[in-house]
Amino acid sequence: MPERPTARSSSPSSPDPSSPSAAGPFPPESRAAVVTALRTAGCVFAEDEAELILAAARSPGELTALVDRRASGLPLEQVLGWAGFRGLRVLVEPGVFVPRRRTEFLVEQAVAQAPDARVVVDLCCGSGAVGAALAAALGPAELHAADIDPAAVRCARRNIGPLGGRVHLGDLFEALPAGLRGRVDILAANVPYVPTAEVGLLPSEARDHEPTVALDGGADGLDVLRRVTAGAPAWLAPGGCLLVETSERQTPAAVEAFTRAGLTPRLAVSAELYANVVIGTKP
Repeated sequence: MPERPTARSSSPSSPDPSSPSAAGPFPPESRAAVVTALRTAGCVFAEDEAELILAAARSPGELTALVDRRASGLPLEQVLGWAGFRGLRVLVEPGVFVPRRRTEFLVEQAVAQAPDARVVVDLCCGSGAVGAALAAALGPAELHAADIDPAAVRCARRNIGPLGGRVHLGDLFEALPAGLRGRVDILAANVPYVPTAEVGLLPSEARDHEPTVALDGGADGLDVLRRVTAGAPAWLAPGGCLLVETSERQTPAAVEAFTRAGLTPRLAVSAELYANVVIGTKP
């Protein structure tokens, strides 16, 4: 189940709160007022979030607006307009899924599995964070991304377009150019995997401000995963790999789906990030 990230969690390029300019042009009493407002609104990391909001605001009026948006429950990343992901600032627009820090582990595994990949696809791309991070790590590569949500596609184009990548609108593989069949070295699919009955239990920041299509994975959370694994072999190059994030309790069924599709599965786990990634290689 997706965790609640903070924009600072993985972005070395985010403002350093210890620097003199981190709090922008505002006096210390402004910082105290922002922290108080955020803490009253229930923000657990009020001090850290205050530093980021102060750094982003260019005027007292904008500061008030940013604090009000965050206090209303809008995810911090959507308030700021960006999320930290593997050292990148990934643009995040309202209504778009916020990349989680745990998904950095999927990128790490993809690069380790196929360091010489030349054709990369980011399926269920959301903001395009995974594709952008893979492009940054791998160097020159043919990069494609796809999502069924038009808002996500617009956002991903802002992140992937400058890297030379192409973003497609549509349902999973139907969105991809036919010329990619049998050529994909890395197929990264950060599919929705929250069981339908548990979507209502998610934090309000996800439940109320992120698209349900990016969260709801069906009755057991694996509906989209099964569709992706079933279709992946036709798109992967020989030796190419599919990587999908899932929860710990779902991994046995996910591994079974990979095996049934004819992929050779391997499970990678990060205890630190609470991340579980199933990697399937095409023989």
